[in-house]
Amino acid sequence: MADMDEQQERGSGRMRAWWRRGPVAAWRYGPRGLMGPGEDAVETGGRSRLPWVSTLLITAFVMLGSTFAAHAQEGERVALDPFARLLLFAAAASLLLRHRHPVAVLGGTVGAVLLYLGAGYPYGPVFLVVAVACFTAVVAGHRRAAWTAMGTLWAGHLLLAHVLHRWLPPAGDSAASWNEEIVAATWVVALIAVSELARARREQWARERAERAQAARRRADEERLRIARELHDVLAHSISVINVQAGVGLALLDSDPEQARTALTTIKEKSKEALGEVRQVLDTLRTPGAAPRAPAPGLDRLPELVEQAAAAGLDVTVEGEVPDLAPNGDLAAFRIVQEALTNVVRHSGARNARVRMEVRDGALRLCIDDDGPATGADAGGSGNGLAGMRERAAALGGTIEAGPRPGGGFRVLAVLPLTPKEDR
Repeated sequence: MADMDEQQERGSGRMRAWWRRGPVAAWRYGPRGLMGPGEDAVETGGRSRLPWVSTLLITAFVMLGSTFAAHAQEGERVALDPFARLLLFAAAASLLLRHRHPVAVLGGTVGAVLLYLGAGYPYGPVFLVVAVACFTAVVAGHRRAAWTAMGTLWAGHLLLAHVLHRWLPPAGDSAASWNEEIVAATWVVALIAVSELARARREQWARERAERAQAARRRADEERLRIARELHDVLAHSISVINVQAGVGLALLDSDPEQARTALTTIKEKSKEALGEVRQVLDTLRTPGAAPRAPAPGLDRLPELVEQAAAAGLDVTVEGEVPDLAPNGDLAAFRIVQEALTNVVRHSGARNARVRMEVRDGALRLCIDDDGPATGADAGGSGNGLAGMRERAAALGGTIEAGPRPGGGFRVLAVLPLTPKEDR
């Protein structure tokens, strides 16, 4: 009972709100055309709901309005009889299918109206039926059919009012005034123009919705790629160091327990660091837009990379001063150096590497060299790491060049444009 009372109260509230806005305001233009109060365009099983409310209101208006029109034109036109009312009802009721079969409904209403006028019945709101059917057809995209139907209606009325009126009821009827025909033509053109405007607005709304959806998908794809790059760089580097240290620990477990202990300590520290960075990436994924708990890594953490590489048996020399970069550029530069050194550890037998930083022509040039030799066919990396580096550089408008050095070894050269401080 409480639920029923609550539903009745909500229904009464909606009805009061509709009545305060006014009956006309309750009509609106929806995604599928003219909608009455309480109607929506929810799809059910691939087909739209039938517009019962608006059709009932139009039918009632046409039937009642035609009765008043018949009284006003009494003696001039034929009085309404059951056949006339059947025509009016059939024409108005056919609007129930106007969204599913707009062309057929428009043709049927034009035929019914011409038959109604040819029988000599009074002029009145019967033209509203054709107007609604024409509007729906144009908005649905059937422009040629709508223009043809309205032209047929006007030509048919010309034929009835100026040629066939001698043989059609009411008896003694004279030809219609040409001024009335001009008014009727103006009415037809105005109706088509309003329908075309509504169609254009609908197409514009559809384009805007499609553009917004496409932009949202593009942002989601970019965010997914960013997270994939972050996870790849963090995990590839950390697991590579862990793998090397695990191998050292296993090899020295019996002969040099102290060195094995050092390797295990490095594994513990590196795994903890990797878990922290992965947790930071996942936190930003769970709460998009929230500020990260820890600052993003940058080139100021190069000493850590050098120490981790040294623990993996790679001696790294850093040349040049760390420049003042925007956060995105600083993170990209750090990840590029990290991935390049990781590839050296994983895919090269080199024991020495060099990182050179140079600011030239408004860009940071990062050069990471190793002296080789390669330990496999994929000396520069498995492909994902290089692709991630290129994506990071491209996002900043920079470039990546990677390949064997002329004198042996491998080189990664990144050119990253420097972002002005006022643009950060």
